[in-house]
Amino acid sequence: MEIINGKELAQNIRTDLKSEVEKLKRKGINPKLAVIMVGDDKASKVYVKNKSKACEEIGIEYEEFLLNSDTTMDKLLELIYKLNADNKIHGILLQSPLPKHLDINMAFKEIATQKDVDGFNPINVGKLSLNQDCFVSCTPYGIIRMLEAYNIPMEGAHAVIIGRSNIVGKPLIQCLLNKNATVTICHSKTRNIEQTTKMADILVAAVGKPNFVSADMVKDGAVVIDVGINRMEDGKLVGDVNFEDVSKKASYITPVPGGVGPMTVAMLMHNVVKAAKDLNNIE
Repeated sequence: MEIINGKELAQNIRTDLKSEVEKLKRKGINPKLAVIMVGDDKASKVYVKNKSKACEEIGIEYEEFLLNSDTTMDKLLELIYKLNADNKIHGILLQSPLPKHLDINMAFKEIATQKDVDGFNPINVGKLSLNQDCFVSCTPYGIIRMLEAYNIPMEGAHAVIIGRSNIVGKPLIQCLLNKNATVTICHSKTRNIEQTTKMADILVAAVGKPNFVSADMVKDGAVVIDVGINRMEDGKLVGDVNFEDVSKKASYITPVPGGVGPMTVAMLMHNVVKAAKDLNNIE
């Protein structure tokens, strides 16, 4: 069994991006990310802080727009339109979740496609399904980059994803199909889920339930990717996979923390640099 070190891989990607940003700055281009956060969600604050740290390390300019939880949809859209029109801003990220009275899908739809570094605008979602150049949402993109870095074959492999969220499960289907994997998706209504998961060459757990995947759900030699980040009552972070038991059967497995999480942030940074290059017609 080999542990997939997402932290180390993400750091290597960030180092490469730093030199790319330095080259862009020599051409007078300063990549910049704008982050919109509505309300006071504690987890969101942590994620946003991690993103700002990564920007600082790489040399990407960063600006936060903090809106009150009672912000109207019109005010949110007004800010998005303003950022769309600002030539100094290359990437726009709307931190989820939003307060319940706001329509996140409408907001994603209004973020300019060429600045949609989270890959949630319907046009980017559609382009991904057609295997065209686009912004790929960061967690699925990070998973693909991990599999590639460890030379884990996707072509012809049976990949099973547990969880059908718009952020991870659904875009990951397209990413894996584009790599010629055979993809099955499981969710809360799937019957006899362990029968399906035991067929997986690559098993991705993105269900948001601590230690949900047990050893009897995994076939010997499977590659196991754990997307979950769950904080237990004692403060410990655990994934959706029972790491101790499943690691005895897996050929490769991601840890929590230090697996998919750092790769998600690294792919966001990659997308911001890509946006700066695309908007300035640089190969």
